[in-house]
Amino acid sequence: MPTPRPLRIHDARRRLRWEIWIVLGLSLLPSAAYALLSLLETLAGPTPIAETTQAINPAVSAFPLFDVLNRLVVFVARLMPVALVIWLLWSHRESGFRRLGFDLRSPGRDLGRGLLLAAAIGIPGLALYAVSRLAGATAQVVTADSELAWWTAMLYVLAALRAALIEEVIVVGYLVTRLRQLGWGWWPIILTSALVRGSYHLYQGVPMALGNVAMGILFAAFFVWWSRPRSGGADARPARRRVMPLVIAHFLLDLVAFLGYPLAVTLWPGVF
Repeated sequence: MPTPRPLRIHDARRRLRWEIWIVLGLSLLPSAAYALLSLLETLAGPTPIAETTQAINPAVSAFPLFDVLNRLVVFVARLMPVALVIWLLWSHRESGFRRLGFDLRSPGRDLGRGLLLAAAIGIPGLALYAVSRLAGATAQVVTADSELAWWTAMLYVLAALRAALIEEVIVVGYLVTRLRQLGWGWWPIILTSALVRGSYHLYQGVPMALGNVAMGILFAAFFVWWSRPRSGGADARPARRRVMPLVIAHFLLDLVAFLGYPLAVTLWPGVF
């Protein structure tokens, strides 16, 4: 006897919910938990948050060769959830790359939009960090060593790429796609994506976490409403939303933050 259709739909939705929790549990929820615990520990301690330091790319070994090798292992390991969601979104009709818009079909348009998004987020984000630091509401975020060697510069490029892939492919591309399949409305989806993004930035302080929520709203809204290319005609396949501009924008933002940190420390020592 065949399974009734409403029961099959219920089972499919339950499977999707479990899939989402597993993906987030393997990727970003532990970071969110650590960030919250770090913030609570700082607030409970005697030292004001403005006098604390959070290092994003600390060395893991005193020996440069082993530092590079260890961080390369971390780079590959942390990209596995990205590979997982691409595989989960794969079907016999199209690849997970195409479904996410994570391909090279529109390189010029993706690059242009990525640059505009980076500028729209980077300048206000820098101002927010400076103001919240001066107000004593944000920890000092050390994104790089004060002096750059060629191997550390290479590692920072990989770190920027890793963060861009994990956050944009999973928090925007995958999460938006799956929550829409569950029947969620667009604004609850956008706000959920943004809140997830803000949660794992809590270690920097509440103002920076809220700043990342604002960034998440902009990025998710862009993905939902403005990332699709124009249709190529009546016979063209339906245009997919594209996560590639978001990956480019995030990569550029982090790359400037990591490689530009020594210069920022020199120019604004009281802030950075």
